[in-house]
Amino acid sequence: MEMNIRDHWDNLSPGTRQWLTENPGCVVLPRTVTEIVHQETGITADSDQHDQASLSREDLDFIRARAEGTPAQPDHRIFDAKQPG
Repeated sequence: MEMNIRDHWDNLSPGTRQWLTENPGCVVLPRTVTEIVHQETGITADSDQHDQASLSREDLDFIRARAEGTPAQPDHRIFDAKQPG
């Protein structure tokens, strides 16, 4: 199972969010951070032999956007069309 940080961002503590945004280039979470994310969100991510979890491209993009202070891009856009009247 992937981490899926974006969908669980609001469940993370401010300290965990801060760590992630201060380390936006980290593609593999250290085991202590992996365990903290698990405790705070209930996510049980696939991990390697050192209990480290890899982040998906989507998670990396989301965390980088947060670190840069830009809103994350939605997966889709909704356009509201108005008919000529």
